[in-house]
Parts: sequence; structure tokens; C-alpha cells
Amino acid sequence: MIFKLILLAAGFILLIKGADWFVDGASDMASRFGIPQLVIGLTIVAMGTSMPEAAVSIAAALKGTSEIAVGNVVGSNILNILLILGITSIIAAVPVQKSTLKFEIPFMIAITVSMLFMCLSGREVSFLEGIILWILFLSYLAYLYFLSVKDNKNKKQDIVHKKCSIWSCIARGAVGCILIIAGSNMAVEGASGLAGLMGMSERLIGLTIVAFGTSLPELVTSVTAARKGNSAIAVGNIIGSNIFNILFIIGSTALITPVKFDIGFTYDVIIAALSGALLWILAAKNKKLGRICGIIMLSAYILYSVYLYAV
Repeated sequence: MIFKLILLAAGFILLIKGADWFVDGASDMASRFGIPQLVIGLTIVAMGTSMPEAAVSIAAALKGTSEIAVGNVVGSNILNILLILGITSIIAAVPVQKSTLKFEIPFMIAITVSMLFMCLSGREVSFLEGIILWILFLSYLAYLYFLSVKDNKNKKQDIVHKKCSIWSCIARGAVGCILIIAGSNMAVEGASGLAGLMGMSERLIGLTIVAFGTSLPELVTSVTAARKGNSAIAVGNIIGSNIFNILFIIGSTALITPVKFDIGFTYDVIIAALSGALLWILAAKNKKLGRICGIIMLSAYILYSVYLYAV
């Protein structure tokens, strides 16, 4: 028990420092090359902070514990929106760009619903469905590329370059990513060990402890980005991570082995889709997430947590 607690604490420390370096490196690279912070958040930051989910879900599926694999992705997506964006918007108002409201959030909701139909059709995500998810993932990356090109063409002012060298930015981002992944793995191992000692089911462990552990990078990165004034990274990180979790992680896992879907996850996936819809509604009103929005999302996550432990 003591060893698991120490492992958990050490993981948190690595996550905090790693996220700080990773955000600095990513935002500096965006400034040097004129890449929009939103695109950086939706790609590099989102994928980097989602690597723990990828590692855990693929490993869990290969070991036959698909409940942890699915629960990790679904639980992380719910937690990312309701808890992480909720906390972030309470700390600082988070502007939401027009393209995010028009394209990224609806796309995230659509693929969440699509995953639900895939899972219910045969109680698993098959190899063919994994290919479909990967095609959607590649299409999403192509969309982000054109978004970046369009943004650069519309810029009227000269780009202000950071004083740090390119290699310095890359080094900080890479070291930060390594610390994030290492810290997350340590935190998940410690948290999972504690949960196992408490006699929790694999589904509940996946939706709560493992989901929280693998979402710690998103939490720390988004909060750090908001405090540093890089709010586009904060929002892009969450939306990009959720899209990455479904298309890349579930898609890649299905290409290796069919992802078994327990019927008990039906309501959780529905809640994940509703969480996206709630974010869409709250952000559409004022094109930003303020403190009231954060309180609403945190309250929704508390209600979901009560539901999890009640069933």
C-alpha cells in the first residue's frame, strides 16, 4: 500500500514538470513556424498527452482485459470535458474559436456516437471498423493541415519568432513528453494497485482510476496552458485528445485484436456524447467557457461519479 502511494505521488510530480516543459516547447514551436496554437493543441499536444491512454488501452486489450481498454477511453473522454475543461475554465476564461464550434466539437460528438453503433452492432469493434476509424483519423489530420495553411494565408502581420532555437524547443517538448508518459504510467500503476486492493471491478477501474491517471497529462497541460495564456492549446488539447482517443487508440487496438464491448458501457458512451453536446451548448453562447460554465461541467461530472458508484 505504501509503495503504491509513493509511486502515485512520484507520477504526479513527473506529470506536472513534464506538462510545463511540453506546453512551453509546443507553443514556442508554434510561434517560430507560424503554426496556430489551436492546431498545435489539436495535434502535437493532444497526441502527446494521449499516449498514456494508447499504451494502457492497447496493452489491456492484448491481455484480454477489454473492459479496462474501453473504460479507459470512454472514461477519459468524459473526464477530459467535464472535469478538466471545467477546472480550466474556472481558473481562467477559455475562448473557443469559431472553427472549434463549427467543426471539431461536432466531429467529436459524431465519432462518439459512431463508436457506440459499432460496439452495439456486434458487441465489438472489428478489424474492418478499425480501418474505418483510421481513415477518419487520417482525414482529420488532413483537415488540420488545411486549417493551418488557411490560417497562415490569412495572417496580415509578421510572425514574431521566439528567441529560443528550434532544437531547444524540440528538446523541451520531447523531454516534457517523456516525463508525461513516464509519470502517467507510474501514476496509473500506483492507482490501479490501490484500486485492486479495494476490490473494484475492471469496468469501474477503467472508467475512474485508470481514466483519471491517463488523463492527468491533459489536466496538467490544459491548466498550465490556461495559466500561461495559451488558452487555444487548452481547448485544442482536450478536443484533440478525445478525437485521438477514439479514432487512433480504438482504431489501432481493433487492427491488432477485436475490442470487446461490454453492454454496461452503453450508458457511459451516451454520457460521453452528451458531455460533448453540453460543451458545445455552453461554448456557443459567448464563444468562451467562463467560471459559470466550469461550475456546470464540474457539477455534471460529480453527478456522473455518483451514478458510477451507485450502479
